[in-house]
Amino acid sequence: MSFSDNLTKILSKYQELSEKLASGIMGEEFIKLSKEYADLEEIVVTITQYNKAVAELQDAKEMLKEANIDNDTYSLIYEEVHRLENLIPNLERAVKLSLLPKDKADSKNAIIEIRAGTGGEEAALFAATLFNMYSRYAELKNWRFEILSISDTGIGGYKEASALIKGRDVFSKLKFESGVHRVQRIPETESNGRIHTSAATVAVLPEAEEVDIKIDEKDLRIDRYRASGAGGQHVNTTESAVRITHLPTGIVVALQDEKSQHKNKEKAMKILRSRVYEAERHKKNMARAEVRKGQVGSGDRSERIRTYNFPQGRVSDHRINLTLYKIEEIVKNGQLDEFIEALISDDEARKLS
Repeated sequence: MSFSDNLTKILSKYQELSEKLASGIMGEEFIKLSKEYADLEEIVVTITQYNKAVAELQDAKEMLKEANIDNDTYSLIYEEVHRLENLIPNLERAVKLSLLPKDKADSKNAIIEIRAGTGGEEAALFAATLFNMYSRYAELKNWRFEILSISDTGIGGYKEASALIKGRDVFSKLKFESGVHRVQRIPETESNGRIHTSAATVAVLPEAEEVDIKIDEKDLRIDRYRASGAGGQHVNTTESAVRITHLPTGIVVALQDEKSQHKNKEKAMKILRSRVYEAERHKKNMARAEVRKGQVGSGDRSERIRTYNFPQGRVSDHRINLTLYKIEEIVKNGQLDEFIEALISDDEARKLS
């Protein structure tokens, strides 16, 4: 089926749905058809704009062939042809993008998990830097950044930290942040000024509601134990800490941040549900992931995706070969949009190809 035939088929389906909905049907069928109609509505608007521009271009070109038009009119029509010829490829791209299968998770909130990797204390300090960077980015986007857990080192570093980020289309913006982030800088503790390289891993998971994935209580092992911590961290004499193991997948979540065992369990279940949901998504998308591997990135947390080089003031994303010389704005102020929009555009271009 040609591109044009496909568009005609969609418009016909939309018209058919419109007529059925206007015929007075009720109940479950009405709900089902209303959803189909709503899903097509945005696509149909884009197709209508594209078809209108194509028709206008054809008409304008025909008018240019007329022998009796004056020079001023010819110039105006010629300018209109030029405008439409520039507009149509953009509209065609928008139509094709609207026809691509949607990732259901894109509209969801996200849980971000950051862990210190190789590099000892410097890696833990970098993990804290990244956590704060995403907090600032969420602030810029008017999203809510709710800390779920932090395991600190006592001197400013994070062994691991997680947060729930709530807002519009959060996962669609942050999903390409999953992977290994590497830092090159001179540690404050380094007396002779040598540059150290260390790393932290970032995992971005779509927040899973109970409706998204059903976790059976019998598939869980819940261990309770006393919280413990270094420095100023809360140490509890009661068994408030919780470790939950999902037996079918082996996924384990442990939380001890809250004084209440109930709150720790609630947060741990939120993280566990999202990890299990992401594991299921990954399993279902394996075939597509194989095709896309090495492109924008599979989201594999073993894959090095970005380097933050402080002495040179640059941040480089290795998947799209983009380097920006504004490390302070990115790291301290959370100005990540240039990277994120470039990653989304690259992903769309590869899907279209």
